[in-house]
Amino acid sequence: MQTNRSKHDMPPVTDAYQEERERLNDTFHEIDRQLSQIGPAYYGDDFVEQLLDAKRQETRERLNLLGAEPYFGRLDFQETAKQQEPAPLYIGKRGMDRKETGEPYIIDWRAPVASLFYSFTGGDEPVAYEAPEGTIEGEVHRKRNLSIREKELERVVESYVRGGDNLGLSDDFLLYRLGEKKDNRLRDIVSTIQAEQDRIIRAPRHLALIIQGAAGSGKTTVALHRLAFLLYQYQGQIRAERMIIFAPNTMFLDYISGVLPELGVGSVLQTTFTDWALDRLGGKVELAGRTSEGTRWFSSGGDRPAINDQTPGRFKGSLRYTEWLDGKLSEFEASYLPDQDFEAWEGYTLPSHLIREWFEVEYRHYPLAMRRERLIGRMNRWLEMQLKEAIRDAKIRKDRTKTGKQRLKTYAKKLLETDELSFYNSLFDRPDGFLPGPLAAETKARLKKGLVMPEDLPALIWIRLFMRGREEATFDHVVLDEAQDVSPFQIALLNKMMTEPSFTILGDLAQGIHAYRGVRRWEELAAVFPEDRSSYHELKQSYRSTLEIIEFANRILPFTDTSLPPAQPVFRSGDPVKIVEVLTPGERLHTMVSFISDNQQRGMRTIAIIGRTEEVCRKLADDLAKAGTEAHLIAEGQSHYRGGVSVVPVFLAKGLEFDAVLVADADDQHYAADPQDAKLLYVGCTRALHRLTLLYKGTLSPLVSSS
Repeated sequence: MQTNRSKHDMPPVTDAYQEERERLNDTFHEIDRQLSQIGPAYYGDDFVEQLLDAKRQETRERLNLLGAEPYFGRLDFQETAKQQEPAPLYIGKRGMDRKETGEPYIIDWRAPVASLFYSFTGGDEPVAYEAPEGTIEGEVHRKRNLSIREKELERVVESYVRGGDNLGLSDDFLLYRLGEKKDNRLRDIVSTIQAEQDRIIRAPRHLALIIQGAAGSGKTTVALHRLAFLLYQYQGQIRAERMIIFAPNTMFLDYISGVLPELGVGSVLQTTFTDWALDRLGGKVELAGRTSEGTRWFSSGGDRPAINDQTPGRFKGSLRYTEWLDGKLSEFEASYLPDQDFEAWEGYTLPSHLIREWFEVEYRHYPLAMRRERLIGRMNRWLEMQLKEAIRDAKIRKDRTKTGKQRLKTYAKKLLETDELSFYNSLFDRPDGFLPGPLAAETKARLKKGLVMPEDLPALIWIRLFMRGREEATFDHVVLDEAQDVSPFQIALLNKMMTEPSFTILGDLAQGIHAYRGVRRWEELAAVFPEDRSSYHELKQSYRSTLEIIEFANRILPFTDTSLPPAQPVFRSGDPVKIVEVLTPGERLHTMVSFISDNQQRGMRTIAIIGRTEEVCRKLADDLAKAGTEAHLIAEGQSHYRGGVSVVPVFLAKGLEFDAVLVADADDQHYAADPQDAKLLYVGCTRALHRLTLLYKGTLSPLVSSS
């Protein structure tokens, strides 16, 4: 049984709808009552009152948010131990108790009992959930999905009734949500979290979760919901401001920016690894070719550089590189102190063995830069003590002070600089057999100009940690999105920024389009984490695209050389994928204009024309503008995604999704039969939610023609 409500058609007044309508009205009254009892804001200077007012403001904001969409589900649960009637539990994005009784009125989706709403998929068998007081057992008598928008009850789906037919209407509600048109922001999925997603969201904190997820499996959204869950579950142990999300680019950050606030989470730092690392280095270096990073790897045809373990990004991003750096740092530390006594003036000497004992024993737990400072400080105190105790004559003491201070300054100069850039630079002065000659020469030439490549940043921060230690609070939790394009070195570095692993690492090897720097197999990360502190998960179900689009993309998947299983589509059927041959540039332009116009008439809010390179996309955007069709060009370095009609190079489309997608150049020149091209085309096709068209001129790509 289900009911629908729109602005034009009132839903049939069923018993279920009437019951939920009455309950919703009662909810709004309860919210209004609680809001009216909060009292006015405080503007005085009393500190205690300011703290109390902050709590009142927090409650006010929570109730206002509840007023728009108080809950999305109902679960009638009968607890075995209490032997009482089934209690209807209403599940929402935020919780609320009745003011008078303190009893739960709306259950926060992160609460232990709410896990049943996501894990229960039917059947009459007993169920259980883990609560702070232990395992709670019972029976589910009803599961009901509810859609409330702008205070209106739009839809009621009876997903399960104990003893009823239960014909999988829970899937019907999911399809209803998936069929909605998208705008320019990623949205939360709290009302439709699936059981396999919920298990990841609620996984223990002290783990590095590695999630391989098919295109459209909700990886990013699951990771964001996991942050919200961890903050709820581990209140007082972790803080939002000590969580961090690393995304592939600033435009992607803009795209996902609305999810956490919608879940009531603020203050989580969201950045790119490059921006974070450059900020840590305090402006000491600039990025060489920052706005064109990796562009040359996405050119079409035979001019793309070969990718192997000697490719700079892969070489400097490997764990072997961290081991080599550690060896060099150990050598640097071992030879740091000069093997000589310190003679303040004739007859007064601080022996080298005592200096070494201070440095290597007493200060061994400090990072190198601090050990240097403490050593010089202690030698200075020794010098002052000798001057005070041994020399009574003021004139002689003044002379000895000048001599001693000068000699201490000379000694300190013999201690090498504990600066990450100086040390890194020195590694390429006398490269050993580990460093490929051309790579060393290129790095050295850039460093002389104060420039580095992105693959140099993890090494510089790694060295800085050795020299200076962690200069800021450790991370409580790290999210790494599109992690297939992140080097193992980056992950090892971030792990070093924590007292224990607490990661959500998510990606899709089939979308590993940055093979020149990323991982090829998740096993490459095995050496980063202890075996008992990591957990691998697969999300095979794809919720984004229609059945036809997913099945089409699955035929490209074998060419990616990843051995990944096909994505499993939700049964949401739509238009067939179209492959259209165009004979001239004018015909291609006409087809694109028609595609945009047709989809706009169908109510599609986001439409993408996907080209192979940024150069191609600039030309397509210009041609569309001349034809009177407005489209936003998405280029590298762009910070905002505006929705509507976009023209985007395929390597920047990853992570985004559009109602309708047209791949503008699906020929054999732009997408050849090799793994890298297959990954790019797979990315392009899986951006589409509802409609997908491929254009080609000449010979169709073998990735498509042979599929």
